[in-house]
Amino acid sequence: MASRLKLFFAAAFGALLAACQTVPIPDTGTAYLVRHAEKVTSDHQMIVDDPKDPPLLPVGEVRAEALADRLMDADISAIWSTDTTRTRSTAAPLAARLGLTVQIYDPSDLDAFALALKASPDANVLVVGHSNTTPYLAAALGADPGAPIVEKGENDRLYVIDLATGAGEIQRYGAASVY
Repeated sequence: MASRLKLFFAAAFGALLAACQTVPIPDTGTAYLVRHAEKVTSDHQMIVDDPKDPPLLPVGEVRAEALADRLMDADISAIWSTDTTRTRSTAAPLAARLGLTVQIYDPSDLDAFALALKASPDANVLVVGHSNTTPYLAAALGADPGAPIVEKGENDRLYVIDLATGAGEIQRYGAASVY
């Protein structure tokens, strides 16, 4: 009788412990959206091969590294960029560190791109765009786009958006722009 009672209490205790186990909440994916880092403009005395597709300034290269530092541990599985030198260069340091290829997206159909991103709601992705496309994409994903990006000097805005819910926030990364 005593051994049956011990067996009963052991089984009951085991069931109680099993019931107290926490069920892991599935991770949801996050879209990190940024405008490209600081680029060469007509304000800078630099010769560029294609004025319509300028490269990053040295300070922009530093910002691109700061972005890589910020997102290095974010479990990024895909990096997207428009097909310009400045956006690809902004994405390049993180892509190199993670061994990922920068994929090109078409900024002329951001609604379709947003739907494609939402189709993988557990993925963590970086999307590099422009002052006019990045807020629009944030809104298409369901987040508040915030005030318009200041074209001349706002290169540190980082949208962090939950792909499953569209909840998002605007953060900052790297040093404030100086030009």
